[in-house]
Amino acid sequence: IFAVSVWAIVKQGDKLTPKAVAAVQATEQTAVKAVQTPSEVSSLTQVKDQLIHNLKHPLSLLLAQIIVIIIVSKVFGRLVRFIGQPTVVGEIIAGIVLGPSVFGLFFPEAMGALFPPESMKNLQFLSQIGLAFFMFIIGMELDLDVLKKKAHNAIVVSHASIMFPYLLGVGLSYYMYETFAPAGVNFLAFGLFMGIAMSITAFPVLAHIIKERKMNKTPIGMMAITCAAADDVTAWCILAVVIAIAKAGALLSALTTIIFALIFVLLMLYVVKPFILRVSKKQIKENSHSKAFIALAFFVLMASAYIAEVIGIHALFGAFLAGVIMPARFSIKEHITEKIEDVSLIVLLPIFFAFTGLRTQIGLLNEASLWGMCGLIISIAVIGKFAGSALAAKFTGQNWNDSLTIGALMNTRGLMELVVLNIGYDLGILSPQVFAMMVLMALATTFMTGPSLDLIDWYAKRKSKQKEVIHQNS
Repeated sequence: IFAVSVWAIVKQGDKLTPKAVAAVQATEQTAVKAVQTPSEVSSLTQVKDQLIHNLKHPLSLLLAQIIVIIIVSKVFGRLVRFIGQPTVVGEIIAGIVLGPSVFGLFFPEAMGALFPPESMKNLQFLSQIGLAFFMFIIGMELDLDVLKKKAHNAIVVSHASIMFPYLLGVGLSYYMYETFAPAGVNFLAFGLFMGIAMSITAFPVLAHIIKERKMNKTPIGMMAITCAAADDVTAWCILAVVIAIAKAGALLSALTTIIFALIFVLLMLYVVKPFILRVSKKQIKENSHSKAFIALAFFVLMASAYIAEVIGIHALFGAFLAGVIMPARFSIKEHITEKIEDVSLIVLLPIFFAFTGLRTQIGLLNEASLWGMCGLIISIAVIGKFAGSALAAKFTGQNWNDSLTIGALMNTRGLMELVVLNIGYDLGILSPQVFAMMVLMALATTFMTGPSLDLIDWYAKRKSKQKEVIHQNS
């Protein structure tokens, strides 16, 4: 009865004629003629056109992209696990495969349909939100108390692992600038950015490798994690300064940005942090983790990222700082992390890898000289980070085996390197060619960590057996 009543009203409504203004009647009549009635178009054609329209809708396209990205990322993540590599290596490879280097090369029309240029902004926004959450988690995982206890050795090693590759990176930029720097980028910005891009260590990937190899309770494992944590803090502070200089252009503007950044950091450490600590103590006293506190943590995250972006030191630094000032109590951090980590790691970070892969055009390296430059970048990156960390560790009293292990671990770049490279690409400091070379460097240095550790262990065991044989013979 209801359906029949609605149908009757609709049929009667079709007979009604709206009162239109005389000036627009002609236009409306033309529009009405242009619209085909159901009798003029077959039902199948209507359904087909509607489906095509729905498939091309921005939301439908974005959901299809996310589905494909997650599936491909998980497939490659599982594949690399079989050869002893961390999942992040597979996800980086998956991003490159989905980009113009592989998918676009063999199936250009399919890539154009799935990843049209106008949809890239949506992926970029989602990836940036995912990175902000991820940097917030990384900030919370830093244990400042451990850093203070192991401050001397960790700071010596971590700072050496930044200074050596930074110097080599700036030196390399002098050789590359005239040929590879984008138009309009001054040498100061290009050189400083190449230096920091060479200096990054992937703290989360390093921690994952150490945990997988059951080194997290060993002195060398704890030393490596502490060095990587100190490295991250220092490198992100330097990166904030480099971004300020690159964005400001003039030295006075850059100095103003740096002053604002220092004020922002001091306010976060000495005003916001004590306030959050008082709130967290109340939560623990009441034995509850209310939604209000979770909302406060998210608010601090978003507000810190927003202020950092407005100041000119990038939203990701603000998200990282927001994580650092979260209460050190494990239950609080664990409760906040479980709210963010799953969505960030499973959905949003693979989107970032795919977005990076869509930007990476390995096909641009179409000459032997370009591949030679790529090899030079990888070599300098390994020499600076591996050798710098190992020599510094030896200087602090470690034996050669442990020193080389620290060097191999600190050479891991992974996700953090891709974050830095995307910042440089967005700022226009890196050209597409240099971006592709640096992405390959990040992949190569991360990929070599596992085999390097295996080789160091094999050599140490072999040397130990030789000593035993010599001792027995004597």
